[in-house]
Amino acid sequence: MVKELDCRKMDCPAPVLETKKSLESEALSHIRVLVDNDAAVENVSRFLAYAGFEIGVESDGVFSVVEGIRDQANAAKPASGPSGQPGVAPGPAKENNPAKIMVMAASNKMGVGDDELGAKLMINFIKTLKEMGPELWRLVFVNHGVTLATGDSPVLDDLRELETSGVTILVCGTCLTHLNLMEKKAIGQTTNMLDIVTAMQLADKVINL
Repeated sequence: MVKELDCRKMDCPAPVLETKKSLESEALSHIRVLVDNDAAVENVSRFLAYAGFEIGVESDGVFSVVEGIRDQANAAKPASGPSGQPGVAPGPAKENNPAKIMVMAASNKMGVGDDELGAKLMINFIKTLKEMGPELWRLVFVNHGVTLATGDSPVLDDLRELETSGVTILVCGTCLTHLNLMEKKAIGQTTNMLDIVTAMQLADKVINL
């Protein structure tokens, strides 16, 4: 039997939360989730993929259907982490297990007062982040901070270097949609507030900008 969820007209992370609730309450092997924005398509698809589903997406230009199918034998398995992303158990830092630092940028500028100066400071900050070394774990962009993850970002090469080194870059899908930047995103995973809250919970330290 196919479980069908109508998550149209829902802002993220509601579609992911509804999907998560269904998987936790029923042993599902086939689910179809109706959504009406690209951010929800990416977030629900990633959540179901981590939960062990084979993913297919159909769209008619108005709304999309994210379909997930998995073996009945695996139907009772939960998602890998509480938000559908691979979980990393929190715990004290060890010599071979550095502290996990999450940096959340809610603007493309640092500080208030002089916007030109603030933009320069943010660029310099991103370029210097690599000096944190392996402790830098997540870099999250929300609000106008998501502009730094677009194709014309002045720090795009620096972000690529960080991602290559193992830093996970998360970019708020609701913010991209609101600013009409979804098609311009050039790096990172489109994410939702559930992923962000979970990352904050798992991090040893959160730095907000």
